[in-house]
Amino acid sequence: MCVAQIQVLQGLDPVRKRPGMYIGSTGTRGLHHLIFEVLDNCIDEVQGGHATNVEVEIDMESGWVTITDDGRGIPTDIHPATGKSALETVLTVLHAGGKFGGDSSGYTVSGGLHGVGISVVNALSSQLMVTVWRQGKEYKQSYASGEATGPLKHSALPSNGKKRTGTCIRFLHDRGVFAKNAVYDPETIRSRLRELAFLNSTATINFRALQARSNGSSAAADWQVFHFSRGLADYIEYLNRDKELLHKPLSISKKVDGVVVDVALQWCSDAYSDTLVGFANSVKTTDGGSHMDGLKSALTRSLNLMARKSKALKEGDANLAGDNIREGLGGIIAVKIPEPEFEGQTKTRLGNPEVRKIVEGVVSQGLQDLLDADGQTLEAILSKAIAAYKAAEAARKARELVRRKSVLTKSALPGKLADCSSTDAASSEIFIVEGDSAGGSAKQARDRRFQAILPLRGKILNVERTDDATLYKNSEISNLIIGLGLGVRGEAPKELRYGKIILLTDADVDGAHIRTLLLTFLYRYSRDVFATGNIYVGVPPLYKLDIGRKSQYCYDEDELQQQIKGRAAGSYQIQRFKGLGEMMPEQLWDTTLNPATRKLKRLTVEDAADVDHTITMLMGKKVAPRRELIEHHGSRIALADLDI
Repeated sequence: MCVAQIQVLQGLDPVRKRPGMYIGSTGTRGLHHLIFEVLDNCIDEVQGGHATNVEVEIDMESGWVTITDDGRGIPTDIHPATGKSALETVLTVLHAGGKFGGDSSGYTVSGGLHGVGISVVNALSSQLMVTVWRQGKEYKQSYASGEATGPLKHSALPSNGKKRTGTCIRFLHDRGVFAKNAVYDPETIRSRLRELAFLNSTATINFRALQARSNGSSAAADWQVFHFSRGLADYIEYLNRDKELLHKPLSISKKVDGVVVDVALQWCSDAYSDTLVGFANSVKTTDGGSHMDGLKSALTRSLNLMARKSKALKEGDANLAGDNIREGLGGIIAVKIPEPEFEGQTKTRLGNPEVRKIVEGVVSQGLQDLLDADGQTLEAILSKAIAAYKAAEAARKARELVRRKSVLTKSALPGKLADCSSTDAASSEIFIVEGDSAGGSAKQARDRRFQAILPLRGKILNVERTDDATLYKNSEISNLIIGLGLGVRGEAPKELRYGKIILLTDADVDGAHIRTLLLTFLYRYSRDVFATGNIYVGVPPLYKLDIGRKSQYCYDEDELQQQIKGRAAGSYQIQRFKGLGEMMPEQLWDTTLNPATRKLKRLTVEDAADVDHTITMLMGKKVAPRRELIEHHGSRIALADLDI
């Protein structure tokens, strides 16, 4: 390498060169991140007490996004360091923003701290237009691919008695940067806006998505309004909306050393896992952090102390474990910190070590005060936790029995498992298939060097409706735990035996049900395998199309219709695969097992609370939510299209 080969990227070039460093990806997630970066600035104005209204509008046909707030408006005076307006500076210079200066910056707390958010949106937009209302004037400027296309223009606002202030950012993402299949999902945006409204009770957030019409225009849509005056208490009730509640929400709020801690807790009788959601300065910390660690520690210590004090735990009894105490808990913690330490630009984990101690103190004292005054709620929570402890002990004994049986047999692995010869977990994969017929074809078709096959007998247990003791006694579940190397429930697997766990079921209603049962088990038993990207769904073809001597496979009805369009009836033959067992081993290898030609879908978790709600609704004991779902969406499905 010579000096001439060393490049120095100027301005916003680093963002356009490596967008993934700034927004995570150039797919749908990165596209949504553009909206969230602008939105975070609006919410910072709300948190500072300078704004109360935010509007978000997406034109699904054209891709234009418009985000408006009624805050103070981005400053427009000339910046001494750049010689440009402050507005153009924050839009075109990385690490230029108004949130570096602590109290002097005008932001006591903020979610945007690196000064790259809005400039990244500008860099990755083919067009961006900004309007600022400030000091009785309206300022406008346009940009293309991160560069201003003209000077900042201004005009006087009409003097109608009320001075308008705020900022409007309107942008169109650069289609040359983002993946072709990257599109906005209104439900994802709606979910984030709902969260922000829960977290900021003074805010009113309006949203609408203009849908595309067949003639190419955009259909008008009604504005959806998000406003929750009770804040996290409303949020926790929304989170637990499909569960049997043990008590009313427990709300704790306190400010210590400049850090504001808000917590809402509510236990449910019909849930066997917890759902904890954390935020720092209104930014969701999906990977947790010090605030979440402090919450868990405080819950474990406080409730054990109260259990001893109330004699629910006797002198010789062991302490309740954190998992026992949190069973059935829906919890939300939101902290507001003057100087948060986020890990990375995408801010998925909070690092501030001092926050853990503050949260521990606030939650411990707050919980004790609330439950000392409400003995009935304390008794209900402790009864749930002690029942969870007893179930965990029964499960431990059942699990040990499974292990002892494994030791006494020739192999610790399930008898039906056809293992691969490779011992390298990273390069190995296992296909979980339904039935011996499909298992037989898959065993013949696989590459024995790195592909393992585990057939299941019928439909596995619905773990959403059972406790751990019942779970471990079930032979099919035990086979899955041992065969996959999942370890103990709730803990990250230490010896996962395969890098890819692939669910391969028939393309019919029963196959979809078995896949759903498997996903419910995997998510409830070992959520970490989704976070690490180990779970996949295999996509077998639905049809084999023979045209003359040429054969090809179609994976859905649309693909089939496209291939036979314009062909005379009788000039082709169609074979419909109802089950994997109907396919010859060679066909199964070519279409579903061969890494070079197969289709796999990797399953990840974007929103744990949303996943938890969906699983509870679909697989839980309550019938009413499922009925409501069917009634709401049933009209969209033609009975003739149901593959029963």
